[in-house]
Amino acid sequence: MKLEARVARSIRRRTGVVILRSELSKLGSQSQLTRVLATLVASGHLIRVGHGIYAKTRMNRFTGTLLPAAPFESIAAEAFSKLGIDVGPGTLARDYNSGRSTQIPMVAVVTTGRRRITRRIQVGTKRVVYERVAKDTL
Repeated sequence: MKLEARVARSIRRRTGVVILRSELSKLGSQSQLTRVLATLVASGHLIRVGHGIYAKTRMNRFTGTLLPAAPFESIAAEAFSKLGIDVGPGTLARDYNSGRSTQIPMVAVVTTGRRRITRRIQVGTKRVVYERVAKDTL
């Protein structure tokens, strides 16, 4: 069985939407995986979310176009959990959830605590923005 078929089968069998490149490292070498993942992205089976992070796609039944298989916020949350990064909702989302504000936040802002994170997670034009907590508030 070719490597592309093995990787595609492995991706299909996974329950989550997010696939890390490190999860597929046992199937082949780095250069082989780079080539196979690039062909899967070009064919539309996957979309690239970040460095070494990919997400499954699905066909939109109304327009017939390929879309990510989950909303952006859940893709970002699953990616952070798989990477082992603890994040929380941003200040605006916390205010909305607690009832202090009626404004729905449109930008995905996450709080990283005192940890500095520069990893870019992006799907299309939507991108995660990081917010750090100051030392004196902890």
